[in-house]
Amino acid sequence: MTNSSSFRSRWQYRVDYRWVVDFVESHGVLGRIKVVIGAGGAMMLLNATLMAISSAGVHGTLGTTVNTLAAVLGGLWALRWWLLPWPRESESIVWIAVFNIVITVDSMLVQDRVLGALGIIMLAATGAYVAVFHSPLILAMCVGWSLLSIVVLSVTMVLGSGRWKGDGALGIAVVVANLAVIGIVLPTMQLSHWLLRMDALSDPLTRLLNRRGLDSYWSEYSGRATGYVITLDLDRFKTVNDTFGHSFGDEVLKRTADRLRSTADSAALIARTGGEEFVVVGCVRDDAAGAVAERLRRAIETMPGLPITITVSVGVALFEASRAAEQPTRHHVLRASDDAMYRAKRLGGNAIVIAEGNDTPREAVARVGHRGTRRGRPEITTDQPELRQSRT
Repeated sequence: MTNSSSFRSRWQYRVDYRWVVDFVESHGVLGRIKVVIGAGGAMMLLNATLMAISSAGVHGTLGTTVNTLAAVLGGLWALRWWLLPWPRESESIVWIAVFNIVITVDSMLVQDRVLGALGIIMLAATGAYVAVFHSPLILAMCVGWSLLSIVVLSVTMVLGSGRWKGDGALGIAVVVANLAVIGIVLPTMQLSHWLLRMDALSDPLTRLLNRRGLDSYWSEYSGRATGYVITLDLDRFKTVNDTFGHSFGDEVLKRTADRLRSTADSAALIARTGGEEFVVVGCVRDDAAGAVAERLRRAIETMPGLPITITVSVGVALFEASRAAEQPTRHHVLRASDDAMYRAKRLGGNAIVIAEGNDTPREAVARVGHRGTRRGRPEITTDQPELRQSRT
């Protein structure tokens, strides 16, 4: 992957908010993180209280009102995180937006602009939260708002009537300090988090998604047309390893991954979910799912440059993409596809089985004719009209 495509991939990457929360919870640290995030609100409450007491803090009706609002908001934020369940993604974004606006306005109304600039640094706390749980686009909006806020504050400090009037060097220093904290540290933090997450979600040998990565990206197929899951398992792979060695077996796996990448739909998810098992998830478009499965089977069977012919057993299952993000549907259709694949393997391999219905996945297997030759194309028949086809 080139640097430009890697950057584009990161920018277009949509963080699965719910998955990140579930991942944190699965490691038993969700409660601790809630305490830390809530502490940010408590600090905002403390900061607003100090601004009300300090002679260089807020004065006047407007300043006092906004500062009181900041204190109340900080307290509510702390209580919300400490006492209630983790918020939905939409609620989380609303909290961040309100927090950022109030922090900026409150800092602008502080009498001493340098002290107000210190208040702007509070935006780094919300930015750190966004860097972990939200997308690069949301973080870019937060960083942009923060930098705009500090620039406006610095300009008013230099052009105003206070003791810092005309001190352009100080104004620039304030902008640079905040730029270092908010404009550099936070994007770097999210980039590091993204790289670590990509590494955790990918298979190191084939660079495909692993099982965890497949679960993470699955929700991308919600709200679309009918989707399909194709499970492929290399036939007699243990014999390949025993005959040619594990290094050759690894090369076969890498070549299989390359063939799947080049043959599958460009928007499809491709994962290595086991030793020699692969899963392809996509949307039914011009071709029926059975036709897609046949292309994948044929692509692997015709891999060039190998001393033997590699074949696969293939299982296919359909699902309603509008329900793709639901955990029961996800597990149900994966099991249906996996069961169909094992039925193909029991038929002798190099065959395709299409699940007829997802309500009874263990019994839902289409009738498949198998030629029994390693080079022959299997004949596929099914009761599903959209998948009905014949390969001779």
